[in-house]
Amino acid sequence: MEAFFRFVSGLTTALVGLFAPIAPLIGCTLLFIGIDFLSGIAADRHEARQQGRTWYFESHLARRTVTKAALCIIALAMAWLLDTCVLGFMQLRIAHLFAGFACGIELWSFLENAAQLSDAPLFRWLRRYVRRRIRKEVGDE
Repeated sequence: MEAFFRFVSGLTTALVGLFAPIAPLIGCTLLFIGIDFLSGIAADRHEARQQGRTWYFESHLARRTVTKAALCIIALAMAWLLDTCVLGFMQLRIAHLFAGFACGIELWSFLENAAQLSDAPLFRWLRRYVRRRIRKEVGDE
């Protein structure tokens, strides 16, 4: 039994060591997802109050956020493995690109929530600016 525990401990340590370099990417992505989740709750509550209906927390929305966070972590790990183990000679930085993409989507969602919450011109302007920049970079304009 002791040999089994040593094997499991060694395997766990090896996996943690393999994925340790992407810990900041995972942390940043989870932070963006968390901020978007909290701002989404606040925006939903704000909208319910404006419409005069009772607001309540829906656990299925939280479950969707937890699922999204877990899938993002798995995708980052897979991209990291592609970067280091499969395509290490190419220096593509796929994990960084994916983290940037995921954080960009969460930023966009946060801007929508912030514009709904405050109706401040700054957030409406930021949302339009980000939309224009994305279209310019992608080539839609």
